[in-house]
Amino acid sequence: MLNPQVMQLLWQATLETLYMVACSTALGTLFGIPVGVLLVVTAPGHILPNAFVHRITGVIVNIGRSVPFIILMIAIIPFTRMIAGTSIGTTAAIVPLTVSAIPYVARLVESALSEVDMGVIEAAESMGATPLQIIWKVLLPESLPSLVLGITITTVSLVSYSAMAGAIGGGGLGDLAIRYGYQRFRSDIMLQTVVVLVVLVQLVQMAGNALARRLDHRHPS
Repeated sequence: MLNPQVMQLLWQATLETLYMVACSTALGTLFGIPVGVLLVVTAPGHILPNAFVHRITGVIVNIGRSVPFIILMIAIIPFTRMIAGTSIGTTAAIVPLTVSAIPYVARLVESALSEVDMGVIEAAESMGATPLQIIWKVLLPESLPSLVLGITITTVSLVSYSAMAGAIGGGGLGDLAIRYGYQRFRSDIMLQTVVVLVVLVQLVQMAGNALARRLDHRHPS
């Protein structure tokens, strides 16, 4: 039977992790989708071809994806302090989590939108649709199932990243595992933390897969 005090610690840490992951996923998606759309529409042969913008955006996204999260988290501490007012705690951890999520989401959005048949886009253009209308009424709706799967993958990654945030006092399950499990040699707490993280990942993945299937008009469930 689990110790009530440990149960309380696990519950509080789980809520902190859910808070961090939910906020960073929402913000990462909010900023990442426009970047991904920009990567697609400015590509050669697309609706708004612009080699310079496409290349610069791609380089920035690649740099963002290349920096390991633990290094990124430390490197942007001044920026985190400027945004959140502090560099420790769950709210502060949302800043580096969001920054790391944006380029990740952008590439997944680029991949999803690139799957849309150019014939559909050309048909919309021939009917006089503007680039903005094509984005809102063709690209995003047609790629919605893939976008949902991409956001699900991002959320799963952010669960892992949020655990790393505990290394510098970010709170959540990672902080619990380090302070109570590792530093106090409590292998039982470490194991319980891992179990909770695995369950969270499984629930997120199952929910994302179910929603993507529901939205996929090509393969109705």
